[in-house]
Amino acid sequence: MPAAVTSDTLAALRALHRASEPDVLKPLLERARSDSAARGRTLSTASGLLADLRAAQARGWVNRFLQEYRLNSSEGVALLSLAEAFLRVPDPETADLLIADKLGDADWRAHTGQSASRLVNTATWGLVVGRVLVGEGEAGPLRRLISRAGEPFVRQAVGAAMRMMGEIFVMGRTIDEAMRRMRKPENRGFTASFDMLGEAARTTEDAERYFRAYVDAIDAVGRDPAAGHSVSVKLSALHPRYEVAKRDTCVPALTQLLEALAVQAAGHGIALTVDAEESERLEMSLDIIGTVAALPSLKGWEGFGMAVQAYGKRARPVVHWADGLSRVMNVRLVKGAYWDSEIKRTQVEGLSDYPLFTRKAATDVSYLAVAKDMLEAPNIRPAFASHNALTVATIVEWAGNSRDFEFQRLHGMGDGLYERLVREHGYHCRIYAPVGGHRDLLAYLVRRLLENGANSSFVHQLADERLSEDDILADPVAKIAAVGGTRHPSIPLPAALFGDGRRNSDGIDLADPAVLDDIAAKVAKPVGIAAPATVDVSGAIARAHAAFPTWQATPVDERAACLDRLADLLERDRERLMAICVQEAFKSIADALGEVREAVDFCRYYAAEARAKLHAVELPGPTGERNTLHLDGRGVWATIAPWNFPLAIFLGQTVAALVTGNTVVAKPAPQTPAIAAAAVALAHEAGVPKDALILVPGGPEVGAALTADARVQGVAFTGSTATARRIARALLEDDARPIVPLIAETGGINAMIVDSTALPEQVVADVVTSAYRSAGQRCSALRLLLVQEDIADGLIAMLKGAMDLLTIGDPADPRTDVGPVIDRAAYDRLMSYRQSVQDRWLKTVAVPQDGLYVPPTLIRLESVEALTQEWFGPLLHVATWKAGTLSETIARVNAKGYGLTMGLHSRIARAGEVAEAEAAVGNLYVNRSMIGAVVGSQPFGGEGLSGTGPKAGGPHYLYRFCAERAVSVDTTSAGGNATLLSLDEGGI
Repeated sequence: MPAAVTSDTLAALRALHRASEPDVLKPLLERARSDSAARGRTLSTASGLLADLRAAQARGWVNRFLQEYRLNSSEGVALLSLAEAFLRVPDPETADLLIADKLGDADWRAHTGQSASRLVNTATWGLVVGRVLVGEGEAGPLRRLISRAGEPFVRQAVGAAMRMMGEIFVMGRTIDEAMRRMRKPENRGFTASFDMLGEAARTTEDAERYFRAYVDAIDAVGRDPAAGHSVSVKLSALHPRYEVAKRDTCVPALTQLLEALAVQAAGHGIALTVDAEESERLEMSLDIIGTVAALPSLKGWEGFGMAVQAYGKRARPVVHWADGLSRVMNVRLVKGAYWDSEIKRTQVEGLSDYPLFTRKAATDVSYLAVAKDMLEAPNIRPAFASHNALTVATIVEWAGNSRDFEFQRLHGMGDGLYERLVREHGYHCRIYAPVGGHRDLLAYLVRRLLENGANSSFVHQLADERLSEDDILADPVAKIAAVGGTRHPSIPLPAALFGDGRRNSDGIDLADPAVLDDIAAKVAKPVGIAAPATVDVSGAIARAHAAFPTWQATPVDERAACLDRLADLLERDRERLMAICVQEAFKSIADALGEVREAVDFCRYYAAEARAKLHAVELPGPTGERNTLHLDGRGVWATIAPWNFPLAIFLGQTVAALVTGNTVVAKPAPQTPAIAAAAVALAHEAGVPKDALILVPGGPEVGAALTADARVQGVAFTGSTATARRIARALLEDDARPIVPLIAETGGINAMIVDSTALPEQVVADVVTSAYRSAGQRCSALRLLLVQEDIADGLIAMLKGAMDLLTIGDPADPRTDVGPVIDRAAYDRLMSYRQSVQDRWLKTVAVPQDGLYVPPTLIRLESVEALTQEWFGPLLHVATWKAGTLSETIARVNAKGYGLTMGLHSRIARAGEVAEAEAAVGNLYVNRSMIGAVVGSQPFGGEGLSGTGPKAGGPHYLYRFCAERAVSVDTTSAGGNATLLSLDEGGI
């Protein structure tokens, strides 16, 4: 760890990172509080600023447009979606579909003439006409009359509107254009911090392009240092793998790049600020910033700075750290830019608590407390970025006569808030000014609009005429004190995510460097894997058969309690189980953690389902009769598990059979018997009788013996389609044998369809995850990428660049993205096929020579039909499809007969509806990766050649393991219907 981040700083950061909100907020509330006199002066100032803001908003047609179409309306959402996607669509056909999708269903007529702005009303009339042109069943004769000219006209009009919106929120397409615009009269007295647009690099080429843009911007701004402008840089734009697991390479590389930019800026005499990133990158960012800040070559330069996000629980110690760097630091305090994604990531990862505040008012409290610290810090030059009149007024009050700080606002937002402060009272305000082309604008624009259009934001509240001035200027300290600093009631802790009493499985924060290093050391330590002893299959079935009556008679609640105890034991032994998964099944650390968590979720989910659904049910019927339905176990079940999920699927199938009252003979894959043995031992420790669950390791011969035995009353199998067919035939070969259920989950030729409205950066990230994570050895993995031909070249080029960044190697190494395949047979099969299509390789990646490493490969196909079977490894096939043929493309995929997973990337809602209606798959994933189904949220399983159903981790799964028995009793047979005869007169 570089000296820039001391042990005391780390301790302070880690103490707060996942701490409870009331504990974190208690000292912040005290720090942010103002006395009554100061509060009165603050409100007076804020009231004046509020009037200035409202006057400015009344002048600007864009402000009025955004007020008219708020984000909590369907029209606002439609416009936001259209703005996000339209300018990157190259083909007119898809552009027309996008326009029709976004304009066609919204109620634009309700907004006609509602605004005081003539321009807004004119734009609204244009939207009404646009809906007529693209809508269905409205103004039919008019639409027919102008249909040929209409769609190009609307397309051009929408394109012009989106570009106009871009110009409102972006200072210029180039740095020179932006600097010229800053010289216009409306910006008199303001300076700018130019931000070269680029959210994050996906490839090395992206990073190099962004670096050149920063170099050019510094040179341009440096030609006129007296103007006082500065440049902002984003570290994630400078390195495509800015990740904790890659910190040994990305931190030194980024330090070198930032040093070059800082030295360049210092040479020009201008300021350079490092923007904030997501919370998982904080420690790395501090390492980089601290190292550069300490460089002798930058001594005496007072232009270096950083941004701090007040919504983070660690904001205050970060500011204290910056103040202790033995140099002057410019610190820009912002409220935060990644709130929603930080919330979701914490929930998905099952972490203990959020790294940020869940109430907007709590962020305001944190902002004020940190602002007070910054005003008093001797080595910090503060910059307060806010559009909140109360926040600004509070800082003005606390600063007194001092002007040794600056305010900041986003270009295109907050007009009117600072003009009087700057031009009449001598305060300094810097405009955060995005620079870039319209395509680069999209992600930035949506983020800014979402932040400022959220119901809790000051900008949104300002536009809400139902709120009084007292409501808008309410004290956030009082708000948070009134609720005791508690978390927002609609944002549960990750443990309580499912809201049904079932506890979410605990995760590990692999984005915490110390935690990652610790777990990596533990999973790499040899666990002494030994194959469990062989077992006589017939004898095992006999034992399970004899144990069935007693286990079946065990109350459902007691069986469910065994599963809950097993879940707890899995979490107790999580690190050992992860180590076995890494060493036996070649799982990466992240995949091994996911394996244990999924097993835990299966146990708790099926326990909850059993308690809720397996008790006898009273059914309606005529008087004098009692009808009940019982769900009982069938007998002995054979569960046959795969090697690619040797713990989660092995246990998922097994505990489902157990909790429904069956006894189980469980066969793991021959490649992964040790993890299965560990799981069975824990099940026995949890209270499952040893004869109710018996492990029978071995190869195909063991599986054949299990399925051939007539005492087996059901089979749950996950594996290949060919093996599932053999099992199905074996269960029917003996004419004297009862017909027993087979639950089969098999493979698939899983396709992802991408149209030209999709965001390429998001698509590439999801493709790499879906195709190459776990070395492509998931049944849900992406096998066939289908890209609309209009964007294929660019997207494939970006995908190639992302593949170059994959790290192939030891799965115990946290830096590894792709490990080896499971065994020599799989390796030889994949490599033989790969070699046979060498002439169609678009991209392949070098791999270590000593091991079973199949190179991640991208293979070009001429058509959907060219891929005829599943290749279970890191081999991705790509083909193209024509705009306007989504239904036909889905039908061609369906025709393959498999039906496991399908992905769709599109910003056209109608495309999602078409896929949902027409894709014959068990799991459809829209605008996300295709792997990682969550128990209880995304029940998993296929149809056709991909499985029988019901879906694992879903509400119908347990029923398949049960025998349904209805009992009807005539209660009048022994002397008449006493219940009926004893009725009173019903109130007469």
